[in-house]
Amino acid sequence: MPDDVFEQIASEVLRGDVAAGESLPSERRLAEVLGVSRPSVREALQRLGHAGLVDVRQGDVTTVRDFRRSASLDLLPQLLMSSGAIDIPTARSLMETRLHVGPFAAGLAAERAGKKLTEPLRDAVDALSNEKDAIARQYAALSYWDLIIDGADSIALRLMYNSLRAAYEPVIEAMTVVMGHEVANTPAYQKLATAIVTEKPQAARKAATDLLRPATESLLEAFRVLEAKP
Repeated sequence: MPDDVFEQIASEVLRGDVAAGESLPSERRLAEVLGVSRPSVREALQRLGHAGLVDVRQGDVTTVRDFRRSASLDLLPQLLMSSGAIDIPTARSLMETRLHVGPFAAGLAAERAGKKLTEPLRDAVDALSNEKDAIARQYAALSYWDLIIDGADSIALRLMYNSLRAAYEPVIEAMTVVMGHEVANTPAYQKLATAIVTEKPQAARKAATDLLRPATESLLEAFRVLEAKP
């Protein structure tokens, strides 16, 4: 029950139904309106506070915060589907971030892991090459990037990647057509793997950019068209 309360209030805050600075109803009133217990409401409010969506003060009112200034990357999955459909500005920002984070991580992996990734990346490329199911191939690509992120040896990049992946996985089926060419491009994955294991950071960054750019730019153009519609 706290999950349902969290999702409902979070969606209203993210949609702007409750503006930053406004106060939420009391625990008792929320429990009455939502038809749940006060402990469920209390737990949901605490989670909303941890997420940076509200300011919870013991014995005082609960105030909505400006999540753009107070929330963290953990909010991305909720933002992406805050209205029950893919939020275009959030999806656009995810793709833009992907195009920059991927090459940066690849360069670091070449510097810091290099030859240690020889067998893992070889196995990951083989898995991509042998996988025939479109959705399963996307998961295989995510596993490939998991290795690169680990090789980058950066906790900030790892946590960022975790959040990006958590936002991406719920819409992975919808992305099958757009991402199909990229995840089927085994030679590009092999080229990137070779640059990493031969410890060539510049070549790794370029190979990652070449791999990620086509699908990213295609989606960004589609998002621009959708955002331009009245």
